[in-house]
Amino acid sequence: MTVQPPKPPSRPDRVSLWRYAQLFRADILSAQPARLYRAWMAEFRTPFFRSYLLNQPDLVQTVLKDRPGDFPKSNRIGEGLRPLLGNSVFLTNGATWQRQRRIIDPAFEGGKLRHSFPAMWDAGEASVARLAAHDEGTPLEIEAETSHAAADVIFRTLFSIPIEHEIAGAVFARFREYQRSQPILNLAAFLPLPDWMPRPHRRKTRDAAREIRTLITRLTADRMAAIKEGCAPDDLATRIMTTPDPQTGDTFETEEMVDQVAIFFLAGHETSASALAWALYLMALYPQWQERLAEEAHALDGAPRDFSVMSRLRLSRDIFRETLRLYPPVPMMVRETTGSEAFRDRTIAKGSQLVLSPWHLHRHTRLWDNPDGFDPERWQTENGKKCMREAYMPFSGGPRVCPGAGFAMAEGPLLLSMILRAFRISPVTGREPVPVAHLTVRSQNGIWLRLNPR
Repeated sequence: MTVQPPKPPSRPDRVSLWRYAQLFRADILSAQPARLYRAWMAEFRTPFFRSYLLNQPDLVQTVLKDRPGDFPKSNRIGEGLRPLLGNSVFLTNGATWQRQRRIIDPAFEGGKLRHSFPAMWDAGEASVARLAAHDEGTPLEIEAETSHAAADVIFRTLFSIPIEHEIAGAVFARFREYQRSQPILNLAAFLPLPDWMPRPHRRKTRDAAREIRTLITRLTADRMAAIKEGCAPDDLATRIMTTPDPQTGDTFETEEMVDQVAIFFLAGHETSASALAWALYLMALYPQWQERLAEEAHALDGAPRDFSVMSRLRLSRDIFRETLRLYPPVPMMVRETTGSEAFRDRTIAKGSQLVLSPWHLHRHTRLWDNPDGFDPERWQTENGKKCMREAYMPFSGGPRVCPGAGFAMAEGPLLLSMILRAFRISPVTGREPVPVAHLTVRSQNGIWLRLNPR
């Protein structure tokens, strides 16, 4: 019998709104009915608004690529993240968002990723060393380790400091507390609260967010001072903070930069940690693929710490890509209609919520061959190539595509290769992971593996 990657159970087709809100708050994946894996569009009704899940590729393209200005990001999901992210590029719309992207995007364009690659390499080596310090063969919760590794990558590439730095370590520790206290759904997602009314957030969430932002402010202020003195390192923070808006000539003020650093840490650390942990679990679940990847990873032996080595890690790239298909770190995105729309012969009223779900789209039974199976070779098939263009969006798409997508597709395969070059991994019997979605797609009780040196 073929082993299938873990997938959460679906809820019954019909539940009360109150029960749905409870399920959604606990885990948005198992809160959805099974029919969404085959539906082109589905409608959800609440007393205050209508919500529509879109799986039909041409409708997804309309929202993300053809007319993105008509479908701005919805504030309903963003309200839960506002204490930490402020007015970061992840939450803004319109002219504010456009200005932020004009300043941020140049740091990730062209060959500039090559400047960050040595720092990624250093973080990978540090991760392997930490893993080697654990007792051989003892069950290890790998999500905690990938979180540590991904945070290290972010601090090294953004501020040229390792995770062991005092402030970096404090941010990481407080963010772990923020993760545990912050559900993806805030009460504001269901209630039509006026703009002037403060949104309810848990006290632990507010406290953790405030402390994280205070620490990030220290890093940002120190960097601005170093820039003025002409002694700042050439890393992502310096590049972003010294890039003027080509239309106005303005750069980010300290508070604005704190917002952006917060989302870089959330997006670049939390999502990368999720994807890397699931990739390692899949390699433990499929040892034949693990051995093939480990053999390829010897391309790193004696290789210079240069981005060119990524061309030798093609299997690792395809395995990481397949991991992002099965376990997209951000499982759902929400847009809002600014006018009346007609989708699939239905009239969609102004102010409706449009849900774009990588989780369901990537496993859609009418689009993908073997949608729930693990098959890194699918990307060389006609079906895989077609779905890559039309039904694959782990980093969103269109103008709002994640600016760090290229960064993530270098970081993930590199760290995966470095770890499997050093260790043979296997799953822990009786501790099979159950995917759930909080800030990102994680395992309900962690991902447990055994590591043995090769």
